Amino acid sequence: HMKHSIYFKNECVEPFGDLMHILNKELIIEIVKKLDLVPLIQDGFVAYSQGRSVVPPVGELSFKDPPGDVHIKYGYILGDSYYVIKIASGFWKNETFGIPNGQGMMLLFDQKTGQPKAILLDDATLTDIRTAVAGQICAQQFANDVHCIGVLGTGLQARLQVEYLKQVTKCRTVMVWGRNQEKIEQYQLDMEEIGFKVALGESPRQVAQKSNLIITATASSEPLLFSDDILPGTHITAMGSDTPGKRELGPGVLKVSSLVVADSIAQCQERGEIAHALVEGDISNDRIVELGNILSGSKPGRTAPEQITVADLTGVAVQDIQIATAVFESYLEKEI
Repeated sequence: HMKHSIYFKNECVEPFGDLMHILNKELIIEIVKKLDLVPLIQDGFVAYSQGRSVVPPVGELSFKDPPGDVHIKYGYILGDSYYVIKIASGFWKNETFGIPNGQGMMLLFDQKTGQPKAILLDDATLTDIRTAVAGQICAQQFANDVHCIGVLGTGLQARLQVEYLKQVTKCRTVMVWGRNQEKIEQYQLDMEEIGFKVALGESPRQVAQKSNLIITATASSEPLLFSDDILPGTHITAMGSDTPGKRELGPGVLKVSSLVVADSIAQCQERGEIAHALVEGDISNDRIVELGNILSGSKPGRTAPEQITVADLTGVAVQDIQIATAVFESYLEKEI
């Protein structure tokens, strides 16, 4: 791979004579394949919950025509080498132009001097991967022995979330539901190629009635699952609703859950499933447990097999910081 480097003309901007590196998507994907991301992202969640990071509120742009949204997530972990700014977008009509919905990049700066160190031109691939890893962590922590993985949605996360479960469950049985028949059938073909047996669900309810681990990965603004759809002992990883207008879990679902986990309580109070449940009075703030506190052992996770558990994943900058730093440091090691 060609190494792209930018020299700054102005020497006083650059007292250490450093280069700024630009990593292209292909190179990033090659590096990520060799990284063990689970412990890194767990450490990020723990640092966040222990107050060892600085993560301001999410920046957001919404577009109507064509529809899309842009998330700007940024921050740093105290004592790290870098601070990170991540820009990731989803523009839902991109397939009509023959380009992926997901776009974006991650920017790394020296935490001590503010100097730009790297641009990771990942087209939001790192966001997709760190989101799938968070789902994998939640399944490992909260799911019972899985007999069927239920999936709402047929997009990239509906695929990656399942693929990343391979490392934490032997279950290879999936039931999927989506709005578009063609996309459901394509999902079935693609997932069977990587070793899953996929049944097509007639409705979200049918998926829930057959599954004890459910992944919701749609951009829905209307609830898809309701409290009487969910079997005892089910874990739900809800990761589709990452803006205030989106919602996948209907009234009552969080009320019947024994454990309600937020990746970030502050974010989930404003977006995602928890925000809706708080407004409707299904849960109160004292019932929300932050993922990092469970991972560090300071709060319990699932305490009985029959419990329904929900993890509301809105995506936290610490995940971006951890994956971007790991990619860049791995790249530097190979450059030296």
